[in-house]
Formats: sequence, structure tokens, C-alpha cells
Amino acid sequence: MTNTDYDVATFAGGCFWCMGAAFETYPGVHQVIAGFSGGQEEMPDYEQVSAGKTGHAESIQITYDPHEITYKELLEIFWRQIDPTDAEGSFSDRGKQYRTAIFYHTPEQKAAAERSKQKLQASGLFDKPIVTEIRPFKSFYPAEEYHQEFHVRNPEDYSYYRENSGRDQFRKQVWGSDKDYMSKGIQKLIAKVSQQKEENKCR
Repeated sequence: MTNTDYDVATFAGGCFWCMGAAFETYPGVHQVIAGFSGGQEEMPDYEQVSAGKTGHAESIQITYDPHEITYKELLEIFWRQIDPTDAEGSFSDRGKQYRTAIFYHTPEQKAAAERSKQKLQASGLFDKPIVTEIRPFKSFYPAEEYHQEFHVRNPEDYSYYRENSGRDQFRKQVWGSDKDYMSKGIQKLIAKVSQQKEENKCR
């Protein structure tokens, strides 16, 4: 498969360490990059964004195979990582640089995001309005290398941050056993990948 067969999705959900770690576990996700989106400043660095000076939000950009995992499924995963009713940050990270947003790349992504947001609002899971932004994608700037796959490179620091952020406690409270989204299609793909790995071991 060539890179032209992949699609791209861009989400903001607060801490990009946590967001990246959530999506990387799903089959069909080819790459997740931590970075910044939604602002006007060109080539911002982490210090500028975290200080709230750029208009950017901590974001992730996902390259994925739409034949294996759909944009609709990515949205389902996205909603389960965030508090979509918080307009002033995400969990322990406060400020607009930690806001939640969906940056759509195509009209189809915009329509899917709007439908998904409406469905979530109507679900009754939240007693406050869903304030997650749905905005056209304009730019994405990768964060510094040490932020990429931070959960893998610095597992102790990552675990300490995550446990104290309030994110997982919120996810469990709101979503319960459904906090880690698994559609039938994803379940089948995971089983297929596992089977292929076992077959490769026997060769």
C-alpha cells in the first residue's frame, strides 16, 4: 500500500501524549504525530503553545487506512478520550491551548464530525452542551521530537502524569466499560492481525 491510499485526521484533545497513545493501539492507524493546530503562528514551539501565545492547540495528526478503520470510528475513539463540555481546557491542563477540536480535511469529514457531535449531544451522556469545535484544517506543525511517542520513551513520567490528570477517571465515569471503543469491524481486524502474527511465528 502506498501513502496515497491513506487518509489523514487531525484532532485536539488536550495533552497530545495521552491522545497519541490512545489512537496508536488501533489497527489501521499507520502513524500518529503530536503537534499543534488551530492557530495563526507559523512553526510554533512547545513553549510558545503551552504559554497560550499562538492560538494553537495541542493536537495529533493521524495517518490511517480507511479500508481498515473509518473516520467515523476514529470519531468514536476521539469522543471517548475527552471532556467535550469543557471550553477552557482539558482535565488538569487549563487554557485554550488545551481545548478540544476536530479539524476536518474534507467536506465528508466535516459532515461526519457534525453528525457525530449531534449524536453525542442527543445521547444524554452529558448534561451540558458539547463545545468541541469543528473547524476546517489549515495547518499542522509537529512538536519537538521528544514529544513523539512520549508514552513509549518515558513510560514512568507519562503514567504519573496521566494518573493525576483526571482523564481516565472521567472516561470511566462517563463511558464505563465502553470507554475503549471497539466496533465489530475493529474487533475482526484485531483478530485477523493476531492470527497473522501467530502464523508468522510458525513459519
